[in-house]
Amino acid sequence: MAMSVGSGGGGEVKVMATINTTPLVDVMLVLLIIFLITIPVITKTVNVTLPKAVNIPTQTKPENITIAVDKDGRIYWNDKAVPDRDALLAYLKEAAVRKPQPEVQIRADKETRYEAIGRVMYAIQRGGIVKVGFLTEPDHGIRGYR
Repeated sequence: MAMSVGSGGGGEVKVMATINTTPLVDVMLVLLIIFLITIPVITKTVNVTLPKAVNIPTQTKPENITIAVDKDGRIYWNDKAVPDRDALLAYLKEAAVRKPQPEVQIRADKETRYEAIGRVMYAIQRGGIVKVGFLTEPDHGIRGYR
């Protein structure tokens, strides 16, 4: 809003209040130009027939394999006893060729000697398994580090 104050000699002050419409006209011209540019782009497209696509999942999540080792060093494959280390290696080699390769999770008793766990880890490596994890019991009483 602009105001002009007249300087008359008669002592009377005139105030003229008018709205400045120049910024409004500028904004309207910019909008008009934008619409003039975008309308031909929207209406003039090449008429093509697009191919149909079918979504088929290519990979399913593999079942995890759990290898348990009790405190006496006995080995269990998904809760079934494994007779010896050669049988464990055969199971692991069979699992390694599956697509996608399953993850092997080792569950060991806390009283298990590290030697037994080391033998299982060596068999996993020789079997060609890439993903290995250790299952532990969460300690709910701990907050942060000890």
